[in-house]
Amino acid sequence: MKTEKLKYDDAMAELEALVRDMEYGEISVDDLSAKIKRSAILIRFCKAKLKSTEEDVESILKDMDAVE
Repeated sequence: MKTEKLKYDDAMAELEALVRDMEYGEISVDDLSAKIKRSAILIRFCKAKLKSTEEDVESILKDMDAVE
């Protein structure tokens, strides 16, 4: 699954599943590498989404203060 149309909750769920697999599953070296790469993509996506949301909230709050 690519990240273009991914939602934050779906990304977090996939990331949690990957972490569980890595912690408790017997994973081959090849699979582990792929799972780590996917995890890195999901982490970057989630961080960017959180940052964007934080900026949106700050902007909305600033606009609300300007109205008063």
